[in-house]
Amino acid sequence: MAETTASFPAGADREAEEAGFYHEAALNAAWTGSRLAIGGMSFAFGAFVFSYFYLRSLNSHGMWHPAHFKGPQPWAGAVIMALIVVSALVQSAGLQRIKAGSKATWRAAAIAALVLGLAAVGLQVWQLLSLPFYPGSAGFASIFVGSTPIFVVVVFGVMIWLEILIARARHIPPISFVEQPPTYAEAFAVQRFQASLSAFTVVWNYLAVVAIVFWVLFYLTA
Repeated sequence: MAETTASFPAGADREAEEAGFYHEAALNAAWTGSRLAIGGMSFAFGAFVFSYFYLRSLNSHGMWHPAHFKGPQPWAGAVIMALIVVSALVQSAGLQRIKAGSKATWRAAAIAALVLGLAAVGLQVWQLLSLPFYPGSAGFASIFVGSTPIFVVVVFGVMIWLEILIARARHIPPISFVEQPPTYAEAFAVQRFQASLSAFTVVWNYLAVVAIVFWVLFYLTA
């Protein structure tokens, strides 16, 4: 599953060379954009992690987690985390299969990962709509209600990205993942898809780690 641009033959015209340059830039943009996205999300989620430990250590007037306070459903947190982690694992396994040339296996894995991810989003939305506390009832509640909707929106956006990748793959012949396509336009389309898929996998695996961190903070150590 090569993601590098095939070299042009000697004597290629200027238009073809420019297309190659733009193609190389698109491949680099996929790699760079995914890493920048992870950096930006790390700042966003890191702010909540910092606030979590700050408010918990401060515990003003004992309002971090009052005795009468009832937190979110533990089973829901565990299921949400498990759905996201399993989705990321399935997608990573599917990526290895498409690298080996098996488009059908990857597509099945991608659809399974999409269903699991959307199930996690739906469960999180249900949980937010049925919380046994309101945002200002405790320090814990403020952090939970502040961070969870952002995480839900990010996960949903990444699932839309995966759905787009699945749709794009429909127009790429399976043989193109095994042999070099006959035209440069087709080769470029395959390579850009591969770059986008690799970028998605990196971001989705990162969010699986975030899901584990949030599960530990909000359900195990709260």
